[in-house]
Amino acid sequence: MKLRKTYTPYLFLIPALIFMGIFLFYPIVDVFRLSFTDYNMITEAKFLGTQNYENLFNDPLFWKTLKNSFIYLIGVVPLLVILPIFIAVLVNRQLKGIKWFRAAYYIPVVTSMVVVGIMWKWLYKGNGLLNYLLMSIGLINDPISWLTSTKYALYSVMAVTIWKGLGYYMVIYLAGLQSIPEELYEVSKIDGANWWQKHLYVTIPLLKPSILLVTILSSIAAMKVFTEVYVMTKGGPINSSKTLVFYIYEKAFENLNLGYAAAMGFVLFIVIFILSYFNFKILGQE
Repeated sequence: MKLRKTYTPYLFLIPALIFMGIFLFYPIVDVFRLSFTDYNMITEAKFLGTQNYENLFNDPLFWKTLKNSFIYLIGVVPLLVILPIFIAVLVNRQLKGIKWFRAAYYIPVVTSMVVVGIMWKWLYKGNGLLNYLLMSIGLINDPISWLTSTKYALYSVMAVTIWKGLGYYMVIYLAGLQSIPEELYEVSKIDGANWWQKHLYVTIPLLKPSILLVTILSSIAAMKVFTEVYVMTKGGPINSSKTLVFYIYEKAFENLNLGYAAAMGFVLFIVIFILSYFNFKILGQE
């Protein structure tokens, strides 16, 4: 009887473990295997040893795209961790029509990234709405080349990622907020806490599990960004907005150099794993 109680939970895990083994663990192992080969999907894979990794670490474009991915990470993640908290606090009220505001914030999430990218390309045009508004209020004198300038292209794409992700992470925080007992806010009010102190000493500590989840999810999403770059800039101009995942795509599906792409993919996997580990160490000690 005791043995049955011990192993019964694992029986329920078997279907999920089989699914993960086929679609997660096996692909990781196979990518690692391919990273030591010269493979183009047409001819048989040829073993190269560590040649792909040696070429990778001597590839200036690899380091350029990795740098762009880290810039993306540093620029996007803090805003996607902090801003949705404020939005969630604002919509976490029992007001008339509040559900419509929640839906409005969430609409970008359910909109196709391709559609969003095309829409923002129109907004970013030289004669587009964004330049028109900035010029009409006197912030700029001449149109800015948002997507065709090496100075602005990457940051313009980052802004779209932030805009689209706010509603998704807002919902995660909203679920966390609604699990916080109202009595804690009443006690803090009795103790003389103002609005900022109430959320700083009650909301933020109790939202820590949600903050950890959002940090990990947004970090992974930032390092894996592809669709925005593909639709809006194709990595240009002069590779200024090209991320590591976009470079992997180019090598794998345009140049058919799958072995080299697999090496970069495995490096990306290691980077994401390390980022997730440190997020847990810093935010998830409890």
